[in-house]
Parts: sequence; structure tokens; C-alpha cells
Amino acid sequence: MKLNINSKYPSVSDLRKRAQIKIPKFAFEYLDGGCNEDVNLDKNRSDLRKIELMPHYLSKFDQVEMKTTLFGHTYDAPFGIAPIGLQGLIWPNAPEILARAAVNHNIPFILSTVSTASIERIGEITEGKAWFQLYHPAEEAVKRDLLERAAAVGTNVLVILADVPSFGFRPRDVRNGLSMPPKMNFKNILEIVKHPDWAVQTLIYGQPNFKSLLPYMPKRLNLKGLGAFMDATFSGRLNEDRIAAIREQWKGKLIVKGIVSEEDTLKAIKLGVDGVIVSNHGGRQLDAGQSSIVPMMHLVKKYQKEIKIMVDSGLRGGPDIARAMASGAAFTFMGRSFMYGVGALGKQGGDHSISLMKKELQQVMEQLCCQTTCDFKNHLI
Repeated sequence: MKLNINSKYPSVSDLRKRAQIKIPKFAFEYLDGGCNEDVNLDKNRSDLRKIELMPHYLSKFDQVEMKTTLFGHTYDAPFGIAPIGLQGLIWPNAPEILARAAVNHNIPFILSTVSTASIERIGEITEGKAWFQLYHPAEEAVKRDLLERAAAVGTNVLVILADVPSFGFRPRDVRNGLSMPPKMNFKNILEIVKHPDWAVQTLIYGQPNFKSLLPYMPKRLNLKGLGAFMDATFSGRLNEDRIAAIREQWKGKLIVKGIVSEEDTLKAIKLGVDGVIVSNHGGRQLDAGQSSIVPMMHLVKKYQKEIKIMVDSGLRGGPDIARAMASGAAFTFMGRSFMYGVGALGKQGGDHSISLMKKELQQVMEQLCCQTTCDFKNHLI
């Protein structure tokens, strides 16, 4: 399809700067920040940038083909939209905008359990092509119902989270009142007044809430009650028994996200998991941990023939996608880059940011004389 790129914002950095202007500070910092002192947030970017690629200028070359087959579906590019919680707080209607753009561009969109669009709405927009990310509920009945709802709308790929046994300590969110329950203090109200476009869009689409979870929430739940509900409803710590139970219920493809160790990868393989997304949650969970790309490269060398190994965290655009693919990733995911696009450009942000990624990746492949995504490994230095 035609790539629609707004020439005012030809980079993710441009989109980020514009989004920072348009989004209230408390919402932008929720998107943009890491945990503790942002060490792992910065490490994700710096470790990726150490990876270098070698062009083969005199090799026989026809044209670039970005199509990549994953779990029986051929996508138009080797990247997808990672799950992000509270997307509608960052920009109103954001998950719907990104889901629609993803299906139009034939790339995967992953809906988070704690995003602000329902499973059914995203299933409708994507014609069942979206993936669903499950935060593990404490109650078996809630877990079973969420999985049944995802299957009912045609979802084939389920992503379960391994890296949220506890929520990361994020000083920005604490200062901004974005803990559970959230607090709308005077400073945040002033921020809303200073960002009228965001405020108007919020009036149009309504106050953001966890729409996939509404069937399980008590009616007329106040903010204080929301915190208690979230604490009681979710138990983020995965273990082998929980994965085995999900594997038994879920008939589609099953992915574990947040895997970084060889030990956990071996367990996932033995449990019949179809793939892992090597991830440190965008640097938002463990500041003393590794970047995502470092353990991914190690796991690829040992287990790529036994399980699909994908990666997220730290990737911002085409060159990073190329670096990750050359390092052995079967597929890549990004979250912040697409949310910057929506924050900067609203309804046009999804189409623009995906088009930008495709254009950047095409240029890198042409420069390397890399004809297909399978050939990236031949260009790793």
C-alpha cells in the first residue's frame, strides 16, 4: 500500500518532540519513562546501537522484500505494535487508531489486558487478526473468560507476561499520581487545561478505562476501589503450572513475553510454548537487568531451531529493526514509537508511523543490498 508520511515529522525523534507538546505531562511521562533511575531504559538503546551491519555493494541484487511469515501468516514487514497499558490515557482512542492502521498495513497489533479498548472492539477493527496479551488474573474464572472472549473474536496468538511479578517502581508516575489508585491533583488538572486538543479528544471518546475488564468490575467503582480491584484481580507471577494450564486451554499460538534467561526459555520449550518475546518491558521493570538485545542474541544461538525468538524494548525505527533481525530475531515489536506517532498526529499517527518504519527499513535493506529479511544475518558484523 501507499506509504503516507508527513514530511514535517520524518523521524521518531520528531514525533516524540511533537507528542511531548500535545500530551499532558503526567500521560507523556507514563509512556516515556523507565523505572528507578532509567539505567535499563538507556541501556536498551545504547546496546542496540553497538550492533553494526556490513553492506555488500557488489552482490547481485534485485529488490527489497520485507514480507515475513510468522505463525502461518505472512506480514508485510517484520515488525508489530507491542502492547501498552492505558493507551487511551496517553492519547484518546489510541488503541483503535493503531489497531486499524496495523490491519491496513498487515502487521500485528497486540492488545493489552489493561489497555483502554475492549477485546471485542479490537477484534472487530482487525477482523480477528490482533494478538491478545494476558495479564494473569488471580481468579480462574476471569482468566478462562478472557481467553474465551479472545478466541471468540478470532484471536489466534496469545501473549502471556512473565516480567510482571511486581510492578516496576517508577518515580515519575509516583510524582504524577499515576499509581493505583490514580490521583487527579491540581498539577495534573492544570496540565489538562494546557493541552486542549487532548482534553477535547478525551471528551469525545470518554474517560479512559480498562474496557476489557468492565464485565468483572463492580458497578460505580470509584478510584479508591479501582486500586483494590486491580490488586485483587491480578496475580502477575507466572509459573510452570500456570503456563501449562493456559497451554491446555488455548488452542492457538502461545507466546511468553519477558523471557531473558536460558532457564526460562528451556521451560517454555518443554511446556509447548510456540515463541518467546525477549523483553525487559521497555526498561520499566528491573533497572539492574540486561538490555533486551543482549540476552536475545545468546538465546538465538542456542534455541532458534526449537522456538520462535522475537524481541522488543529499545527499538525505535528501521535501523533498529535491521539490527535486531541481523542479530537473529524472528520478529520485532515496538511500543513507544507508535504511541509517539498517535500523540503527535492523532488519527493519522498510526498510518504515518508504520509508513515511516517501512520506509526506513526499506532504505536500510537497499543500502545493505539485503534482499529479504532472512538475509539480514549475512550482514551482521
